[in-house]
Amino acid sequence: MFVQAVFSHDVRQLGINPNHWYVVARSCEVNTQPISVTLWKQAIVLYRDSKGQIHALENRCPHRQVKLSHGKVINNTIECAYHGWRLDENGECVEVPYLAKNQKLPNCKIRRYLVQEQDGFIWLFPGEVGTSTNVETRLIASLQPQPMGLPEWEHLNYIATVSTIHCKAHYSYLIENLMDMYHGYLHEDYQAWAEAELQDISEDENRVEARYTAQSYYKIDKIWSISQLFFKGLRRLHPEPLHVTYVYPHWASTLGQDFKIYCLLCPISETETKAYLVHFTSLNAFWRLHKLPIWFRRFVKDSLFGAAQKLLDGLVVQDVKMIEEEQQAYLQNPERKNYELNRALVSVQRLMQSQVKNL
Repeated sequence: MFVQAVFSHDVRQLGINPNHWYVVARSCEVNTQPISVTLWKQAIVLYRDSKGQIHALENRCPHRQVKLSHGKVINNTIECAYHGWRLDENGECVEVPYLAKNQKLPNCKIRRYLVQEQDGFIWLFPGEVGTSTNVETRLIASLQPQPMGLPEWEHLNYIATVSTIHCKAHYSYLIENLMDMYHGYLHEDYQAWAEAELQDISEDENRVEARYTAQSYYKIDKIWSISQLFFKGLRRLHPEPLHVTYVYPHWASTLGQDFKIYCLLCPISETETKAYLVHFTSLNAFWRLHKLPIWFRRFVKDSLFGAAQKLLDGLVVQDVKMIEEEQQAYLQNPERKNYELNRALVSVQRLMQSQVKNL
């Protein structure tokens, strides 16, 4: 039975729970030059040291407060582009090029963030955890929860595609869009499923899982069936279970045995959200492929990376348009009520509010 719900508008003003891991960049986006990212109003600079290790600091030089992301990496330090001050991975000033012999290094420090590289992405923990590098490995191991991770990223039986979402809207709109499988009308040209019907919901303090039945347009059971990703005329509807899960602060979905999708969030502000949508196509049905040499399977996986790019990007463009219209409608009239018939979204909003209010 569907339950009609009137949503509280407070969710559109919610901050984030900082005691979780968020994705702030792809690994391939951080090369030799520092880059600037923003996670919930916090300007952060990411860079690699001489050994390729990722570091994250406040994106400001303590001297004149300009962005460190304008600078460059010198060995294991980041050098400000303005006056050449150098800071180490702890955010401490370790060199000033014009320091006089009778002057001491300034006793200034900027914030250092706990960060790790995993499954092709840079995961950052914005909560307060201290700054000592000597205990970082132990600290990461002890933190709960751990980064959600993408076990399919390195698995040779899965082909990945990544699309970036950047929308001028609160993150709650994106999560609700992802959890609501009734909006297939929007994706007529790119649709992966049809005739979704919510069966049941399970939830706890960290997740909401909604289980739907649906009709899938894709079935990856023969080697030529990969071509369905490219040619719409080859697709045929067949029943498949469709599960969507909000694992705060991220999202995951499975459609039958052939497809899995993740959405890795980086909320920027009350009206801006960045995220990475990661689509995996399974090759598990091709048992003969598993007997081939590892190097060849790796070649196949790497060669097919991005095979679903047109499909994924098309879905993102259509969803972002609707999400941003929702945000604008709220800003223009925040007292206007929404009426929702999908009870999964009531559970999702309850989870968002509890994560922030129970800090």
